[in-house]
Amino acid sequence: MNVATPGNSAVKSHLLKAPAENSATRGSTREVRATVEQVIADIRERGDEAVREYSAKFDAYSPESFLVEPEELATIMARVPKQVIDDILFVQEQVRIMAQRQLESITDFEIETMPGVLLGQKNIPVRAVGAYIPGGKYPLLASAHMTIVTAKVAGVERVAACTPLIKGEIPDATVAAMHLAGADEIYLLGGIQAVAALAVGTQTIAPVNMLAGPGNAFVAEAKRQLFGEVGIDLFAGPTEVLIIADEHADPFIVAVDLLSQAEHGPDSPAVLITTSEELGRKVINHIDTLLIDMPTRDFAAPAWRDWGAVHVVEALDDAYVLADEYAYEHVQILTENPREALEKMHDFGALFLGEGTCVSYGDKVIGTNHVLPTRGAARYTGGLWVGKYLRTVTYQEVTNTESSAFFGELCGRAARVERFEGHARSGDVRVAKYRGSDLSWSDWGRA
Repeated sequence: MNVATPGNSAVKSHLLKAPAENSATRGSTREVRATVEQVIADIRERGDEAVREYSAKFDAYSPESFLVEPEELATIMARVPKQVIDDILFVQEQVRIMAQRQLESITDFEIETMPGVLLGQKNIPVRAVGAYIPGGKYPLLASAHMTIVTAKVAGVERVAACTPLIKGEIPDATVAAMHLAGADEIYLLGGIQAVAALAVGTQTIAPVNMLAGPGNAFVAEAKRQLFGEVGIDLFAGPTEVLIIADEHADPFIVAVDLLSQAEHGPDSPAVLITTSEELGRKVINHIDTLLIDMPTRDFAAPAWRDWGAVHVVEALDDAYVLADEYAYEHVQILTENPREALEKMHDFGALFLGEGTCVSYGDKVIGTNHVLPTRGAARYTGGLWVGKYLRTVTYQEVTNTESSAFFGELCGRAARVERFEGHARSGDVRVAKYRGSDLSWSDWGRA
């Protein structure tokens, strides 16, 4: 979805700033798809040898083993400052508290719908998960909290986690976060080769059942191509932020918060919808000033130039409707009554309510999960949560013979309407056995 006003919108809005007319699609390009397909096929055929070659090509790193052994892990942990370790532990506890409460909200049950007819639901964790922790632009150690801690709370037995080196150096804090989160295996491996190795398996990396975690366009495309062979958490693209603000909002805070997400990458859209034209113009002016000496302006400036937008609408109800049409990953509400959005909005990855709450809290420290749907996927899915790592399965048992005979008759009639004679006969034999019917094999097909 583009960041311009959706074409079929019923909401009238005035654009103070529109995206660049030549903004390209944020989906996978043909070149990305072809590269990913080739790498996956090669790793599927040659395993570790191919993984090592691609790691050397893309990350200039080709060790004998990508696995972080206990001795190396101890050395890495010793290099991380105590304050960083303490902060990691605190944040992971917040994530753990949220995931645990989510787990408690998911219940197993068994009900008796008729005498001796037992229907049940059971939630079983995925057995093996591959967690991808990005590291190309920034050491996103927070992704370790979100993917690994949540998986472990769900009860996942094995979490194999991958992260790449950054400019040839081991990201100590990221590795520490992965270890403290509970990763069972840690690999210094990134990109397509990491995702493919986890999914299909190699001589030294056992395959997983599910992939989780954000990544660049190549990682996202690899997950898309591997989906079905393994499960994935969700399809994710460039970070998105949308702020709804009224005349009571602080325009400087609005500007800072928009740029805080635009710095993720040059294709990360930042959109403001406001009921105040004056506020909108002030926000634009603040952004222009802030970008002058912003350390991450190489990403934030093109993101704002090419993908940023400022809409002015007549009323907050219009703002909510327009925001739902965007269906963005992060939606921040900077209005006099922010909790109103909880009742009036429907399509978003996560809501951030009020001036005291910013998207960066969700990204880094507050405890809710930052792996969220993008590109309009919020219309049909939420973000990563403990339930993504669970398989909700059902079971059934009929212990009452009369109830089984009842369903046998019903099944026979229903199956023959659909011309499934084999299904019908499964019901017939139970009617015959439990009711003492004299139905014989020769009678089948004429019942």
